[in-house]
This record gives sequence, C-alpha cells and structure tokens, in this order.
Amino acid sequence: MTEFQTSPIAQLPVIGEAVHQSYPTATLYIVATPIGNVTDITVRALHVLSLVDAVACEDTRNTGNLLTRFGLSRPMIAAHQHNEREVADKLIARLQAGERIALVSDAGTPGVSDPGARIVDAVRAAGLRVVPLPGASAAVTALSASGLVNDQFYFVGFLPAKAKQRETALQKLLTVGATMVFYEAPHRILDCVEALAGVFEPARQVVFARELTKLFEEIHRCPLSEALAWVKADPHREKGEYVVLLEGARAEGDAEEAEAERILNILLAECSVKQAANLTAQITGRKKNALYDRALEIKGQQD
Repeated sequence: MTEFQTSPIAQLPVIGEAVHQSYPTATLYIVATPIGNVTDITVRALHVLSLVDAVACEDTRNTGNLLTRFGLSRPMIAAHQHNEREVADKLIARLQAGERIALVSDAGTPGVSDPGARIVDAVRAAGLRVVPLPGASAAVTALSASGLVNDQFYFVGFLPAKAKQRETALQKLLTVGATMVFYEAPHRILDCVEALAGVFEPARQVVFARELTKLFEEIHRCPLSEALAWVKADPHREKGEYVVLLEGARAEGDAEEAEAERILNILLAECSVKQAANLTAQITGRKKNALYDRALEIKGQQD
C-alpha cells in the first residue's frame, strides 16, 4: 500500500464524490491540465477524462502520455491552431449524436493563449452545452506568487515576434494601471526584456516566473532596470517557458511620489541626508521636511 493510499486525504469520502456527480451527454468538457507538475490535475478532471467518448487535444502524443500516467486510454482527436475550424464541425456532429468530449491543450487551460476558443465558440453557436473544469493556469499561478498588490490584471499573452510590432504593442500599454501578464518563449526572453525596458519606466517592478511547478521553477522580482542583468546572469535563464508580470502604471500622485523617491535614493548615495532632501525638494517641488524624514528612514534601513 502506497503512502498516498494510507494518507487521510485518500480516505476522505469527498474524493469519491466525483463519480457520483452529473456528467451530461452531448457536452463539451473544457479540461485544464497540469502546466508542469503532473499531480496538479484535479480529481474531477481525471474522472471526466476516464468517461468521455473522445479527447480533443493540441498534441495527441503529449495528451497520450498524460493519460497513460494515470492509467487511462481514450480515443484522441488532434485539435490545434491550424485545424480548429475544421475539427469543430466534426466535434459538433459527435456531440449532437450524444457523445461526451473533453477538450484539452498541452498544458493549462484551453483557450487561454492556447487553442480551443474557436471550438468552444462553434459548439456554443450550435446550441450545445459547454462545461468548464477549472484547474492549472500559468497566468494565475504566477500572479499568486508575485506579491504585486493590485486587484486587477491585464492578460496580454505573447507579444509579437517582430521588434517594431512588439514596441507598438507595448506603447499601447503604457497607461494600463492593472498588472500586465505576458507569456514568453525562452529564445525570446532577452528581446522581451529589452523591449519592456525601452518603453516602461525603470522603477516599475517586474516578476519573472520561469518553469512554473517544474523541477527548476524560479520566481524572481526586481525593478525593470535590473531585469536584463538578471536574465543574462545565468545561461539557464534563457531556457524554459516564462510568465512575465509587469507592474501597472501608477496614478499621477503615486507616480510623482515614486519619482521623488528615486531621486532621493540617487542623491543619498552621494550627499548627506540634509543635502539630499534639499535638492530633491528643489527638483520635485515636494515638501523638504517630509523628504528629510523619508531620507532618515532610508538611511536607517541601509545601516
């Protein structure tokens, strides 16, 4: 008997509830699959994958390996970005015949920077039922560990591969106040960081979430001004899939305060507390006494 089989979790009646829930026929099930760690799959997802008539998947080899690891074997239908519209018609015909079909991508949630949205759109337009099974999502996983305090996020996904198009896309995001979420491939991470640094203020916080849930997972947060040096510091950082989170634009008052803080820090490296506060007040127009008190705090943190 394995350690899991003897654990309190395995013995909970709730584990068996998946079998007794309703799974209607003539339904497309959107099933999120692990983004790295295979044990992140849900109990409900496993049960649905065990009972559907077929699995529509981005890559039959990847999905076949996943099913095999859980002792499952189901007929598979290739459904990727190049054949979504064509496959949608076939899936609709099978659903109309009363089948249950699961839709999965290689990793994460179908339709979120992965194939699937066109199929779901077509199935809904045909008046058929779509049931989502929540699970792994790289964007939400990265956000939860970022520490970026913001009740909004703006999902960008992959930036254009060409430099000019990438810059144009980023310029349009300059005033977005929400935390921005980018996906990036390892061979383009340096280009991505250079583009971000060329458009956004250097003081903005950026979070790199690399190889999430995998053996070499790495999550790093720093000012954008330090981002390129961090990526270049280790050649392994140009490997693995990335989620890049960028702090949103601050409100006007916050932006002015951040700029005063930046200037104060620069001057403190060269001047006394009093001189730094006086010069910052002259440059920014902010109150000298408040800047002096803040300068003392910064000095105290450095000592």
